[in-house]
Amino acid sequence: MSDFRQAFIQFAIERNVLCFGEFKTKAGRMSPYFFNAGLFNDGDALRKLGQFYAKAIVDAELPFDTLFGPAYKGIPLVSTIAIALAEMDKNYPFCFNRKEAKDHGEGGVLVGAPMQGRVLIVDDVISAGTSVRESVELIKTASATPGGVVIALDRMERGTGQLSAVQEVQQTHGLTVTPIIDLDDLVAYLHHHPELSQHLQAVQRYRDQYGAIY
Repeated sequence: MSDFRQAFIQFAIERNVLCFGEFKTKAGRMSPYFFNAGLFNDGDALRKLGQFYAKAIVDAELPFDTLFGPAYKGIPLVSTIAIALAEMDKNYPFCFNRKEAKDHGEGGVLVGAPMQGRVLIVDDVISAGTSVRESVELIKTASATPGGVVIALDRMERGTGQLSAVQEVQQTHGLTVTPIIDLDDLVAYLHHHPELSQHLQAVQRYRDQYGAIY
């Protein structure tokens, strides 16, 4: 596992974004871990989060021309990622959308740079894929090309069928989804941190029971 992925897991644990215990998912499953990106909720945490996203983007060598953050959670994400990439001498335009079209001033649903070329969608996680679907529609309406998705965590968990939410997005839209970390990274991290060993078996069992085949 790359050093920045290990560092991200540690960062998420320290911020209580990544917690262990018993948590009921939307699917009614009892998960041994919970990831709440909304707890990256101060300036320093948001700055570091953007840096981790930027490292994942650069590490994956993703080809894109514009960054797009779907409202609402994607708005601070795309802003801090653009800043982090600029600090790495990789300056990209970014934009985000409004939930409702503005009928005065500049109007429209998009704010920021023009949506052009290959557009990289940024979000925290993919659950039902609704945000990605809406983003793809906006990008195509702007005569641009959906160029991929980057997220914080891939739970690698089956949905209603055999595929995970991430795999369904990849299959439906033909887009590469790049996470900062996935569930296998978390399992590997727990293996190497004895102070968290009490959570390892529960997370591994969950992966074995509900995990999609990657």
